Amino acid sequence: MSIGRMDLNLLKVFEAVYEDRSLVLAGRRLSLSQSAVSHALTRLRGLVGDELFLRTGRGLVPTARAIEMAPVLRDALRRIDATLAPEVFDPAGSRRRFTIAANDHVTAVIVAPLARQLDALAPGVDLVIRPSTRLDLAEQIDLGRIDLAIGIFSQIPARLNSRTLIEQGEAILMRKGHPASGRRLTLADLTKYPLVTISVGGQEEGAVDGFILERGLARQSEMFDRHALQEALGDKAHLARVRATVPHALAIPALLRDSEMLSIVPGSLAAALTADGGLVQRQPPYRASPSTTRAVWHRRNDHDPAHVWLREQVAAVTSSA
Repeated sequence: MSIGRMDLNLLKVFEAVYEDRSLVLAGRRLSLSQSAVSHALTRLRGLVGDELFLRTGRGLVPTARAIEMAPVLRDALRRIDATLAPEVFDPAGSRRRFTIAANDHVTAVIVAPLARQLDALAPGVDLVIRPSTRLDLAEQIDLGRIDLAIGIFSQIPARLNSRTLIEQGEAILMRKGHPASGRRLTLADLTKYPLVTISVGGQEEGAVDGFILERGLARQSEMFDRHALQEALGDKAHLARVRATVPHALAIPALLRDSEMLSIVPGSLAAALTADGGLVQRQPPYRASPSTTRAVWHRRNDHDPAHVWLREQVAAVTSSA
């Protein structure tokens, strides 16, 4: 197919349908009727020689050819836009929508204050939060369906870039009035009282040493340093009982209430969960490795003015926390 036969507006239609998986939603985004979007898609199918999207009960599903085309075309469109008319981002007047991948811990600690900041600086900007625990996180970043992923990553591929947001240690949570709440914790406490831990993926999802590696991006699956705990307990490590393993950090207060269980969590989460006074936190009686929370994005967005602005806002709310 020659580029001379191509109406570049068809590529904008393709991008909108690919992201929204709906002719109606794509039409709203482009201010076109559903029939106009359908007609444009038919023309593009003829030029490409592929169906591109198949109708299912869950909406439109891209074909293998469409999945292959999407990141390349999106990058090309953005380069064309930047070349013809360098973008100036006006947050106060923008209607942009940003998609952030985050777990519930990051949502509570970072995204919530970010949303409040956007209310003041960019009232028309919308945030969409997707789970960072999904197994196709790296693919979603590659395809441009996620603008920013925030979490703890041990390995970041060269095609992605990152920025450090929070460096933190661990804390141990318990209910107010817990038998161990009035003193320093000891290693014996960790074998006496059952534990609640956070895990967003295990060996069945390919987790190794607390991280899941997918397309070069290794994201944390366990929210505590299991190795440090076991090493500190030594030959008594088998006595530490994990009574409950949960995928959602915000379930911890309910689990610890009226219980003698303890929970090992990141320090920033401990601060958030003890704010209402129902829980108390104590330092672990062993040395755990510090963890680093980072924002990760695709390098093609390095110089996008809107994306740069978003990253600066995220950094600002974490620096002031």
